[in-house]
Amino acid sequence: MSSEKVHVEHCKGVNGLDKVILREIRRCSAEVTEISFFVVVLNVECALYYKPEKKDSRRMQAKIYESIGGNSTKDYCQTKFKVYLYGGQVTSWKNAHGEELLFVSSKASFRPPRAIRGGIPICFPQLKSTGSLEQYGFARNRIWSIDPDPPPSPSDISHKAFVDLILTHSEEDMKIWPHRYEYRLRVALGPTGDLMLTSCIRNTSTGGKSFTFRFAYQTYFFVTDISEVRVEGLETLDYLDNLKNGERFTEQEDAITFESEVDKVYLSTPTKIAILDHERKRTFELRKYGLPDAEAACVEEPITLKPGEEWKGRQEISAVPSSYCSEQLDPRRLLLSG
Repeated sequence: MSSEKVHVEHCKGVNGLDKVILREIRRCSAEVTEISFFVVVLNVECALYYKPEKKDSRRMQAKIYESIGGNSTKDYCQTKFKVYLYGGQVTSWKNAHGEELLFVSSKASFRPPRAIRGGIPICFPQLKSTGSLEQYGFARNRIWSIDPDPPPSPSDISHKAFVDLILTHSEEDMKIWPHRYEYRLRVALGPTGDLMLTSCIRNTSTGGKSFTFRFAYQTYFFVTDISEVRVEGLETLDYLDNLKNGERFTEQEDAITFESEVDKVYLSTPTKIAILDHERKRTFELRKYGLPDAEAACVEEPITLKPGEEWKGRQEISAVPSSYCSEQLDPRRLLLSG
């Protein structure tokens, strides 16, 4: 008999908004650990952003992708995440100790049409002000639906705990973005509590019309002291510095640290990068699969789909003790293996 149990609960959240809580309870003997700051992975680029808050200049918000979570008992541990149907947005990811790994602002309104500030917003079909739509597109301001009969997981992906959310075109949206599409978002927990987000976007037009879109997961991590955070895996890469009008530079540091405001876009990033939180002795390892290579020095590299075509990309986040990650994620080894 399997020692793993999966519980899915569809309930009401803040201000009556629908949300889904997914828990995986399994026999555990190993310990898992927690982080907060702002990184955005776009195709093969990675955007780092940090701006000190007025109240506490050492506190940081983070953007990236995914979540875990949980509570532990003597013989079993529980990992879980919460995702709101409004925006298809993960708002919580807890590890086996019940420690929150994602940041949600205390000022988050949870009131449509405003986007939820924190967690993992979905940016689609636009990033920032690259088009005529609202910043970061409209996906994070729409009500998604749950697929009650989702397709099985591919044989090369090992997870039992997942939920599929669907967003499709509406007549209202067709007035501002005249394209027919289906966006399937699968949020899943891996065997060791990793958080996996898989996006599948398909052009469902029957009239022979292609469309172009831009996409990103924006993950807000929870950290306590930004001066104790470093990012590894971006060494020697070119980046665009948005604080210097997008001028292009090459990273000279062995690791990225945060002493002042940062707004950079790293180009042609490897498959894996690591975010180390020394104060909490925790490391986030980020991995991406199926995301296309960028052909231009542009953070918002567009993706074009013809009718019937689909695009798929997946990102996974692991939270492990830093002592483990410091050995496994040597920057040189990381870049070569990516």
